[in-house]
Amino acid sequence: MTLTDKIQACVQELPATLQAEVLDFVQYLRAKVQRQTPESMDDDWNRLSLALAMRGMEQEDTPYTLADIKVSFE
Repeated sequence: MTLTDKIQACVQELPATLQAEVLDFVQYLRAKVQRQTPESMDDDWNRLSLALAMRGMEQEDTPYTLADIKVSFE
């Protein structure tokens, strides 16, 4: 019996409402795999969101200095 057959047999034993949940989860996993590209749409939205949140703050003075950095990756 293959893994696919085992999954199918287990799912068939579930009530229809739980089968629908399994389908939702499988569709979520498929979407997750499709999104795993270096330049995914989520990355673009994240960069845009950060840029919009920080707009206008470029010229503000910062209360921090290089001495405040606790870990350096040099």
